[in-house]
Amino acid sequence: MRQSHLFTKTRKEAPSDEVAKNAQLLIRAGYIHKEMAGVYSYLPLGLKVFNKVANIIREEMDAVGGQEIKLTALQDEVLWSKTDRWDDKKVDNWFKTKLKTGKEVGLGFTHEEPLTNIMKDHVQSHKDLPILAYQVQTKFRNEKRSKSGLVRGREFSMKDMYSFARSEKEHETLYAKVREAYIKIFERVGLGDLTKITFASGGVFSKYSEEFQTISEAGEDTIYIDEKKNIAVNGEVNTDEVLADLKLDKKNLVEKKSIETGNIFSLGTKFSEPLGLTFKDKDEKDVPVIMGSYGIGVGRLMGALVEVLSDSKGIVWPEAVAPLSVHLILVGADEKVRAHAEEVYETLRERGVDVLFDDRDVRPGEKFAESDLIGIPTRAVISEKTMAEGKVEVTARASGKSTMVDEAEFLNP
Repeated sequence: MRQSHLFTKTRKEAPSDEVAKNAQLLIRAGYIHKEMAGVYSYLPLGLKVFNKVANIIREEMDAVGGQEIKLTALQDEVLWSKTDRWDDKKVDNWFKTKLKTGKEVGLGFTHEEPLTNIMKDHVQSHKDLPILAYQVQTKFRNEKRSKSGLVRGREFSMKDMYSFARSEKEHETLYAKVREAYIKIFERVGLGDLTKITFASGGVFSKYSEEFQTISEAGEDTIYIDEKKNIAVNGEVNTDEVLADLKLDKKNLVEKKSIETGNIFSLGTKFSEPLGLTFKDKDEKDVPVIMGSYGIGVGRLMGALVEVLSDSKGIVWPEAVAPLSVHLILVGADEKVRAHAEEVYETLRERGVDVLFDDRDVRPGEKFAESDLIGIPTRAVISEKTMAEGKVEVTARASGKSTMVDEAEFLNP
């Protein structure tokens, strides 16, 4: 990708009404465009990061037997009324609208009900289970407060997986597999050390749910971590009773702010019973299916990465999710140097390296500042000096360390 062809431009300032660091930097670097509070469009570089995060999630969901689907955003009142989640007094973040016929419909904020209903067409016998089904899909939540950039949006993309099991024991096996898959996801995107499995309220579903909380001062949650045991509890359940149940000592807990980047729930028969999802067991008796749900926000992970890994100069992407691997920068107006930089660019492309080539006719200082803001892991500079020495000046974005590398070695790592 040539930077001269990239239609997006960097900005010195973010919108004055944008207070979240992740949104400020992503807007300034040209990754996203703010439509309104809590609603963002993804631009070319932003979509590259989004897709890399989403594909890591897909790979880990597929590895535990997940089958990808895509459900509708429009939701039927009749279905959600059966589980008592249509009434705005029960669920206060619905977006609702009306069809031309006058029928009221909602925009899905989660998808337990519709997928449970679909499974009625495909689950009859115990032989049809277990099932893990997931999607990466747009969700709509009418949040009262939405000032956290990609970390909390009104329209956002989430990976939501749902498990369907024959027994509590089988459910626990599926739950454990997805739990381990989530741990791998956070490790792969670069948040493993900063993300803690956190016990939280299970609400009406179970005694506890487990949240994946990423430590960040920008977080809206407060968690208490036992660093030796590497587990945490959410502030909302930090009671003597819960600590005793989890065998935690209050004296060993450290308070931290955090971003909830994922969660997993045991649902029991909360949805299968009212919606009539049953299977015939070996004795031909009708038994309700045991369910679980597992959510992780794709954009929210992007936002969390920017919140915790950025520095005073801009974004610092981990290699696994960076939009491109190398930011190749041409310094100088000499035609021989330009021609040589073009050759290096084409060679890297031929060898499968994702490159952003800054071929623009602008000052070097401007190029370097924009490179730091955009945050691609490796910056490689071609100049009259490097060309004369047969080298490339390579700088690691994360450390800021620069080295002169033989060009042949750079092109053949």
